[in-house]
Amino acid sequence: MSRVLEKYRKEVRGKLQEQFQYENAMLIPSLKKIVISMGIAEATKDKNAIQDCLKEMTLLSGQKPIITKAKKSVANFKLREDQAIGIKVTLRNKRMFDFFDRFCNVVAPRVRDFRGFPEKCDGRGSYSLGLQEQSVFPEINLDTIKRTQGMNITFVTSAKNDEECVALLLFMGFPFKSMGQ
Repeated sequence: MSRVLEKYRKEVRGKLQEQFQYENAMLIPSLKKIVISMGIAEATKDKNAIQDCLKEMTLLSGQKPIITKAKKSVANFKLREDQAIGIKVTLRNKRMFDFFDRFCNVVAPRVRDFRGFPEKCDGRGSYSLGLQEQSVFPEINLDTIKRTQGMNITFVTSAKNDEECVALLLFMGFPFKSMGQ
């Protein structure tokens, strides 16, 4: 069993129950999935950009990502319908908890000038953040990187509001900024 899952079952559920006074144990929020996505603007110019990003995303997530395609043509962006414009991967269960553990304990401290992530959620109980470059992941060999590529990471929870979402992630060990900074 994953270290984070064990911590969730033994400690976090009890702390959340104590803080929010849920009437039913099924109302206690949990982490449902983690979605990692990359928008690849260079895909229109360089055909190998998608393949390079696919390899890197496979390394850091542990599973093969899907290619996202444009829904409509936009002439100003030189974009055609069904043209590959990004990749994404959805992590659930064991891979999700393993990624969460690695992200909080290994990747986040490697971010340049890191002092914690802001506590601003989306208003519906999910937390999203963006990384400027993929080189903070230890799985990626820095010698093979041809271009720096940012990514969006979304932590989807079953929380009803932002307060519950932040409390859940904080108790699980997510590195938020302290209020004094």
